[in-house]
Amino acid sequence: MTVRVNGRVVTPNGVIRQGCVEWDGDRITAVAEYPSARDGHWILPGFVDMHTHGGGGHTFTTGDADQARAAADFHLAHGTTTLLASLVSAPFPLMRAATEAFTPLVDEGVLAGIHFEGPYLSAARCGAQNPEYLRDPSTDELSELIELGAGAIRMVTLAPERDGALEAIKLLTAQRVVAAVGHTDATYEQTRAAVAAGASVGTHLFNGMRPVHHREPGPVVALLDAPNVVCELVADGVHLHDGTLTFATSTAGPDRAALITDAMAAAGMPDGEYELGGQAVTVTDGVARLARDGAIAGSTLTMDAALRHAVNAGIPIADATRMVATTPARAVGLGDRVGALQVGLRADLVVLDEELTVVRVLRGGSWVE
Repeated sequence: MTVRVNGRVVTPNGVIRQGCVEWDGDRITAVAEYPSARDGHWILPGFVDMHTHGGGGHTFTTGDADQARAAADFHLAHGTTTLLASLVSAPFPLMRAATEAFTPLVDEGVLAGIHFEGPYLSAARCGAQNPEYLRDPSTDELSELIELGAGAIRMVTLAPERDGALEAIKLLTAQRVVAAVGHTDATYEQTRAAVAAGASVGTHLFNGMRPVHHREPGPVVALLDAPNVVCELVADGVHLHDGTLTFATSTAGPDRAALITDAMAAAGMPDGEYELGGQAVTVTDGVARLARDGAIAGSTLTMDAALRHAVNAGIPIADATRMVATTPARAVGLGDRVGALQVGLRADLVVLDEELTVVRVLRGGSWVE
């Protein structure tokens, strides 16, 4: 049975001011003008968060399947219909256990995949990553995890200056796993070598990276300058100044800039004490920081809030929509399934009011209760 919703429809080609989206079962069947539409709500594709550690008091970082399911449900209510479960640096046994626990959730469709942010990261740029667990990339570990996950592992973030990093990047890309550059003190040249080896994502650009210098441009410039690299951006006004957000967006363009939450368990929760990767985190005024040194420890962001922040910073809604859906979906190899209001893709959409607040969420052709 065909179902329709009317409003201001944001498509890959722009905004249809009086439009409709139709679906039958779990697939979009039509996106078109609908002159009689009087509903002023915005209709956007379901959000795709390629980097989140938890939310609603629940975490992905412990490898617990029940926690993961609850965190995914929390973000779904905020319009995120597709997400990767991001881990933080951890001992290999936990990485194995998390892969075993989350792979059935990927098969079920609760998660779109697993993202290992670490442990192959720079100690000098570890941020909120636990320094006890940092180590050089291991192709043996990665091969074992990839085989165990049977397609569930979507992305691995590593620092290209660590010994064995380029070999790891080549292994990942050969196995159709996205290699991302992050938490790195790499030079411009080392970063370019990683991109040449197959790295295609910059993990939360600027954050956890050697800063830009006019004589030593470092990883930020190398990633922004690489035409095949998608740059993650945390649009919460804490991780990035709005001027940096709009500069990076205009430099990379909305097809190479992806908004992420980098959310931890405290997203949607009151200020207080939390945990991330075995480290104490204090949330004050919605900002999460490590108790030991004040380093930013993920965020309390949701994707609808990231969209609002980007639009308020001056990014046009059509561009911001690409950044919360189309671009991240393509970055992690899901662009042929989700990420746009387009015939044939999964019927995922978010209905927003004039203030861009979520009204309703559709996932796989069914309204979320």
